[in-house]
Amino acid sequence: MNKTASIIITLALVAGLGIVFLGGSKDGAPTASTGTAQNVEIRDGVQYVTINAKAGYSPKVSSAKAGIPTKLIVKTNGTYDCSASLVIRSIGYQKILPQTGEDTIDIGTPVAGQPLQGVCGMGMYNFLVNFS
Repeated sequence: MNKTASIIITLALVAGLGIVFLGGSKDGAPTASTGTAQNVEIRDGVQYVTINAKAGYSPKVSSAKAGIPTKLIVKTNGTYDCSASLVIRSIGYQKILPQTGEDTIDIGTPVAGQPLQGVCGMGMYNFLVNFS
């Protein structure tokens, strides 16, 4: 292999590793580091935080308002991995989610500074909702 081809392959590998480890998501969703995730909305006085579960959770970090009744919507779409096994210890929630569909979880009225963390049954994947 010539020197030019080696350099091109090396650069491609480094760029690929950078995308995998430093950001970018497989499904094109905004990453938590960009701060552009639009997964929180308030309807009829209830705050809804939407999390997608498939090969992990997306977005990994969300920001929501404290002091508002809040529901977590977890969406699945052909989810056959451990992210379908959701545990939220702070509210005593543990469930195997449907392979495709959505679950609505009432998390009450969150307090500022007390984040909500969800984790898969194996502890490999997690998400965090910060309340302020």
